[in-house]
Amino acid sequence: MYVVPPPKRSDPLSGSTNGTDSLRVYQAWKGSNIFFLQGRFVFGPDVRSLVLTIFLIVAPVSVFCVFVARKLVYDFDDDWGISIMVVAILFTIHVLVLLLLTSGRDPGIIPRNAHPPEPEGFDGNTEGSAQTPQLRLPRLKEVEVNGVTVKIKYCDTCMLYRPPRCSHCSICNNCVERFDHHCPWVGQCIGVRNYRFFFMFVFSTTLLCIYVFSFCWIYIKRIMDSEDITLWKAMIKTPASIVLIVYTFISVWFVGGLTAFHLYLISTNQTTYENFRYRYDRRANPYNKGVLQNFGEIFCTRIPESKNKFRAYVPKEPGIGGRPVGGFVSPNMGKAVEDIEMGRKAVWGDGGAGLDHREGQLSDNEGLNIKEMGTGEMSPEIRTTVDEGDRANIIHARRSSWGRKSGNWEMSPEVLALASRVGGGSSGAGGASSRPAEPRL
Repeated sequence: MYVVPPPKRSDPLSGSTNGTDSLRVYQAWKGSNIFFLQGRFVFGPDVRSLVLTIFLIVAPVSVFCVFVARKLVYDFDDDWGISIMVVAILFTIHVLVLLLLTSGRDPGIIPRNAHPPEPEGFDGNTEGSAQTPQLRLPRLKEVEVNGVTVKIKYCDTCMLYRPPRCSHCSICNNCVERFDHHCPWVGQCIGVRNYRFFFMFVFSTTLLCIYVFSFCWIYIKRIMDSEDITLWKAMIKTPASIVLIVYTFISVWFVGGLTAFHLYLISTNQTTYENFRYRYDRRANPYNKGVLQNFGEIFCTRIPESKNKFRAYVPKEPGIGGRPVGGFVSPNMGKAVEDIEMGRKAVWGDGGAGLDHREGQLSDNEGLNIKEMGTGEMSPEIRTTVDEGDRANIIHARRSSWGRKSGNWEMSPEVLALASRVGGGSSGAGGASSRPAEPRL
């Protein structure tokens, strides 16, 4: 898995420390998340949108406290006037805390695998074969949820089969458990670990808008009664109230409509992603347990622990090694496949760029086994009779051929000529072959 146990502390006398031999998980994170306070808070890549969201909440409440609530302090007896401003301030702090709990925590990210999973039925026995067989992983698998068969998909980025109701967010570049949607207003994915706080944030914001909207009208009514004037003249005397009434009226349609929509989703145990995909229009929802149990699942269950220890230590990744031979192949390797979950294309087969960085790290065995590196193959007689000097020449000639055609694995003329010369010498000296060995292209 991506998150591994922290390595044991090395001997202080050896000169190696955690600062040089390992990194924290958040420092080696492969997603697009942004971390604050050394991994204690994790945000999405669009965390800057939080500044706008906070401004849209704090600015109108500040105007309300200065131009409306402050004037109502003396219009009510028994300290009821001061409570109007106190409630507005406490309500705003409550909304901001819910916003931080929604956007600053792990939404349910599933750690990536370091290697693809082994196909079912593979016993790991590769004895007697020259290389590991190329086994292609299936794109889909079927699992049973509450008696209903559900298909889960393989994620090429995270190299894992996504659990049911999990999806890969193309913005955060993570697989999120019970993925609902990516909210740009909070700058974070909404998943199994922060959906409760997201709904409470939207619902509380709706109540705050209604609170400000109501007391603005109360203030206008107090002006009308105290000065015995018409509604229009009273509204002219308090332009701040008019601005707040218009602003909160528009906001209520947005956050209030969002609250009503998520109440429907909770009652039917759906996610926004599933609803937008019409997932359960033609078949039964295996997660629907009834209205009461659906609400209890969201608000009365324990939030699962994060599967990522962002402050834990992990060893530094070693330098890029030789190109792996054989192994397991992604179901999308070598072709562009449309990502069914997020509607984007994941392009594979661009391994040439990575191989160019390993140009200076070929082993002697890779220099001889041309079939593993390209389209040609040297005969067995050549492999068994090449001396150490010719072996180095072949490797040098092979490396020089890469400069001509970047990413092209055709054998260069130098390699062909050198192979023919070595094959001819081996037949005469060792008698291993009656004729010169020719490379097969």
